[in-house]
Amino acid sequence: MSQVVDFENVSTAGLESSPVADALAGLRANEARYYRNKFGHVFTVDPADDAADAVDHVHRILKEERDLVISSRPLEATDFEVEGTRMTYVFYESGLSINVMYGLQDGMKRAVGFKLSDGMEVPEELASRFKFARQRSKLAGTIRGSFFVIKGTY
Repeated sequence: MSQVVDFENVSTAGLESSPVADALAGLRANEARYYRNKFGHVFTVDPADDAADAVDHVHRILKEERDLVISSRPLEATDFEVEGTRMTYVFYESGLSINVMYGLQDGMKRAVGFKLSDGMEVPEELASRFKFARQRSKLAGTIRGSFFVIKGTY
């Protein structure tokens, strides 16, 4: 069942099993606020089991592009299109959020972004491969993020 992410009254619903549930909920709300303000898009999420296609899409790109396998359990995911770009998000139990931004026309931006919830350690599978920059968010505290450009076609 889809859940609209409320960025005014942040809830940990669906993320309770995460050891950093409050920070992950803030990170999820931060993304919801961005899409509402920039595109007028209502950010909804589904339990990972109900959004298996979205989770598989992200995992396929990680595996084929960088031979990455995320060890944490996916909790929620969403997949939507804004202004010609397919956006897919997966939120993991560890506090990790991965998004795939995939421009649907040739020449548009295509990248994978990683965001780490405040208080979580850098996952072992990412630690030696990526440098993480910090940004502050009223909803999420300190977010550490990194990305890579997608070279293949998906």
